[in-house]
Amino acid sequence: MNLERVVFGFFIILTLSLNAAFVAGGLETVAHHNVWILTVTIIVNLVAIGLKLGDRSQTGALLLAAGLVAGLLLVTARIVWIVADPEGGGGPGPAEMADIVSIATGALVANVIATVILVGDTLLSRR
Repeated sequence: MNLERVVFGFFIILTLSLNAAFVAGGLETVAHHNVWILTVTIIVNLVAIGLKLGDRSQTGALLLAAGLVAGLLLVTARIVWIVADPEGGGGPGPAEMADIVSIATGALVANVIATVILVGDTLLSRR
């Protein structure tokens, strides 16, 4: 067992799980989406990107690209949340919430792709 792959797989799967937890719920319902889950997802995604920066393989490049796309979209969603709710009161309105969840769903797609690449690479690797 390679400890580096375990740690990286942990962060990739945790990012995917947190991203799915944020996206789940009604699209325009603010009460269904927690800003802290979005923030923790961004942090965990950044850690996963940092772990893959030194990998020079083709699979590593794809994983890094997928992580960068997911990170960019998650940060964009958080910026939209900050702009839509600058005082941190009741949360963004339904239209802004739909935008935030849509952007986070795009990040979820990138995280699913990263997870599929990771699982495929793991299954094809020799012992």
